[in-house]
Amino acid sequence: PQAAAGGVRAAPRACGVHNVCRLLIRRAHGFYARDAGVAHRKNLGLLRKIMCQESTKFKNVWTTHSASPIAYERGRIYMDNYQCCISSIAQEPRILYQKSKCAKSEKIEDALLLECPLGEMLPSPSDYKASLIVLTVQNWLLRLSADSGEVLEKVYLAGSCCKFFRYLSWDTPQEVMIVKSAQNKLPAAARQAGIQQTVLFYLAVFQVLPLSFIGMLEINKKIFGNSVTDVAVSNGILIVMYSMGLVRLYNFKAILEQFMEQPFDLGQEFNWNGQVGVVGKYPFGLPCNIKITDTPPLLFEASSLENAFQIGGYPWHYIITPNKKKHKGVFHICSLKDNALAKNGIQDMKCCSLEPDWIYFHPDMSGRIIHVGPNLIKVLKLKEVKNHADQMEIAEDFTIVANRENCVNNTVTVTASGRVVKKRFTSLDDDPEQETFKIVDYEDELDLLSTVAVTQIGADGRAHLDFHCNEHGILLKSIPLKESWDVTYSHEVYFDKDLVLHIEQKPNRRFSCYVYQMVCDTAKDDD
Repeated sequence: PQAAAGGVRAAPRACGVHNVCRLLIRRAHGFYARDAGVAHRKNLGLLRKIMCQESTKFKNVWTTHSASPIAYERGRIYMDNYQCCISSIAQEPRILYQKSKCAKSEKIEDALLLECPLGEMLPSPSDYKASLIVLTVQNWLLRLSADSGEVLEKVYLAGSCCKFFRYLSWDTPQEVMIVKSAQNKLPAAARQAGIQQTVLFYLAVFQVLPLSFIGMLEINKKIFGNSVTDVAVSNGILIVMYSMGLVRLYNFKAILEQFMEQPFDLGQEFNWNGQVGVVGKYPFGLPCNIKITDTPPLLFEASSLENAFQIGGYPWHYIITPNKKKHKGVFHICSLKDNALAKNGIQDMKCCSLEPDWIYFHPDMSGRIIHVGPNLIKVLKLKEVKNHADQMEIAEDFTIVANRENCVNNTVTVTASGRVVKKRFTSLDDDPEQETFKIVDYEDELDLLSTVAVTQIGADGRAHLDFHCNEHGILLKSIPLKESWDVTYSHEVYFDKDLVLHIEQKPNRRFSCYVYQMVCDTAKDDD
């Protein structure tokens, strides 16, 4: 176009590129040096290349043991019920803060890490730094500084309605938080007296940064039915689970809007149902200001073994297991639109193992599906059936196979004397003496798929962490873990950029933490 004065042609937008898709591709490739994310993407690309080099090692730099659970969140190790915080980012882990031992009444039940949203103006300077939201046994919700443990905000949750809030979760990650109570159960004497308990759970809903109260609601038998066993909220959906395997979905945002009786702000004085107090202050806590008086419109329902139900993919699909015990380990992938089973949508590894295989939608938002068995990982994808655009099929993208080359499992053997010996049983697919997959995870910043495989011979178990190309499944790096791995213990492994962290829970509540950091050294050493 010509300029209004002077007739000078304006500079073409983004170097002559007008197509949105091409603009996004060029930006991802780093064409625009002034883009704030270009340097970060380049640095992560370099880190991935360095990490996967043969000369790069991961060294065990720190080990600790504890009589209480150990937790890890974004470069911070929490011990002693979150009273001790250790930074794992430094060359050697160092203590960020250490609080005195808390009383049992101040015990922390659950915690969530809260990180500052980008591009938003926040009311307090402390809001721009990471913080930890914790829930105490006495129903206090505290926001703590992640670096010092200082209490930044505190909210008392339980008034007369509920005294047992126990769980924290995200509805929308880093935006909307749900605080859930334990299931309300009457004492045996009350049940024998014929007293009935109709309220099963309470849910308190908060907007975070700044922390603000949206509302509290109850899950009532009279509305949702007698056989409710659990509830959850995720991505604006209220998920109600029933004892017979039924799962029902409701629009949570619509419920808040339809049944909200009166909004309240934290710190606001109120007169509610004969109670006078301050919202979020002791002893009144929070008012139950969302009263569901009628069954909300049902969005979707499905019946699945053990209430196992997942939604993902594109177009939207869901994964269930038919609601019979004989179908355990069989997964059906169906269209959310019309419940139609996808072509090749029944996934069954036919595993003969003590621990079942598991399946889930890939966390990289690609719409793919990861199916993990004892010795096989299948990455599946949804694609249109040829000549049938309205039908989808499940196709194999790539597989990762455990290293069992040296495994010989003959049912018939011949001794040195020539005697034929027949085995009465076949070894399990997850036999500890064969390499078996135990953990599969995804590192989003480096776009790597990580797997932990374990082999246990006698009392000594050996594990290695492998990095695979997320796009094609090619093995890029293998890291042996130095410590022995007992398959009967509980294990967690975190891979966070240049850090690997292994948390182990032994019998009698004994916990161990092993920290590995990336070391670039071309010299050969024993590390």
